[in-house]
Amino acid sequence: MGKNTAVRRLDLGYFIRPASEAGGPQPRVEPVLAYLVRHDQGLILFDTGIGSGDAETEAHYRPQRRELQEALSATGVTLDDISLVVNCHLHFDHCGGNPLLSGKPILVQETELATARRGNYTIDALIDFPGVTYEELAGETEVWPGVWIIPTPGHTPGHQSLVLRQNDGTVVLAGQAHDFASHFASDHLARQAALNGTEQPLPDYAPWLERLADFDPRRVLFAHDCSIWEPADSTF
Repeated sequence: MGKNTAVRRLDLGYFIRPASEAGGPQPRVEPVLAYLVRHDQGLILFDTGIGSGDAETEAHYRPQRRELQEALSATGVTLDDISLVVNCHLHFDHCGGNPLLSGKPILVQETELATARRGNYTIDALIDFPGVTYEELAGETEVWPGVWIIPTPGHTPGHQSLVLRQNDGTVVLAGQAHDFASHFASDHLARQAALNGTEQPLPDYAPWLERLADFDPRRVLFAHDCSIWEPADSTF
């Protein structure tokens, strides 16, 4: 299960998060990362890059885009080769390339799609476009053998992550469930401390970490951080 699954990270550019959102005195430049998953049953694209926004959004985030077609071509893949699209959520920096994949199934939590369609959430043209084909999910599902979608709400109500079984351990594509690998590491340790019976107070952590832990992940990858979380007992 997952024997021939492989993951390739795609650089789709960056944006500049203003200081007012970065939690400090300076703005922060963040990568925009997507992931191409090769599986015996086809190719899954996890996130599709930065969409074109209105003038206000462009000025606010100052994005620099790498075209999805260019990033895929560097791996020997075309848009037509993609079998499934999975967005961790539907903000414009994660679903920007979706209209290029018209007719391809897009797997999304029904809560996320409903939230996006209420407006004032993302760029509307990236949600409902000609040929869009959503497969709405209501929680966890095994998409293909060894490939799971797991709800990881927090950043948005319908955020989801992709879990992949591989011969050398499980890989989690966590999107923006955490902004940084270090944040995931902190929550992971908070959970471990709680399990060890460490006296309170302890930091809170998302309940869905329990489900991810069931898969015993060996690597966790993120949408806006090139760092990769690995367990403390990893071999290098």
